[in-house]
Amino acid sequence: MPRIDNEKFYTSAIKMHGTSAKGVNWASKKNQQLRFKAILELLPQKLDTFSIADAGCGFGDFYLYMSKKKSLPKEYIGIDSLVDMYSIASEKTGCEIIIADICRDELPIKDYYVCSGALNVLTPFETYQFIQNCYNSSKYGFIFNVLYGEKESGTYNYMSKTKIAKIAKDLDVKNINFINNYLDNDISVIFLKN
Repeated sequence: MPRIDNEKFYTSAIKMHGTSAKGVNWASKKNQQLRFKAILELLPQKLDTFSIADAGCGFGDFYLYMSKKKSLPKEYIGIDSLVDMYSIASEKTGCEIIIADICRDELPIKDYYVCSGALNVLTPFETYQFIQNCYNSSKYGFIFNVLYGEKESGTYNYMSKTKIAKIAKDLDVKNINFINNYLDNDISVIFLKN
């Protein structure tokens, strides 16, 4: 059973804050962009030969961030489970956006999967399913961020390096790298297949 009602969680934020970083429940645009910067640092420097799937793409803000940084991939596809996100991301990015349950649905195969923020409200079981499906649907690897630490919360999902490393071992991840010096209580991770 989900930790929260995902649709209600995001729909109420959109109604209150519009299509801003706070509209997808980020504390601020600055925090959102620090997370995007960490993900971009974990991706290959030259992205124009790779395809990227953005799992839990929200409004497509990561695509817009990559565009602003002049670091667009050969192909971008956004994936979200909410119709509102699908509509807004399609309009803002002009890219292909699909509606899917990332934990359960078959996902398109892409070079890299990325996820910023979507894991923060999942249960541990859903988190495992989400990571497994994204990793298995990538050719080279999966990059994600999540709230970092040992905190217990009725709303948010915190993970330690130990928990993340256990998932990596279960999935037979060949290489793992962490970045956690950009924000308190946040960590970005890359699971690589080679």
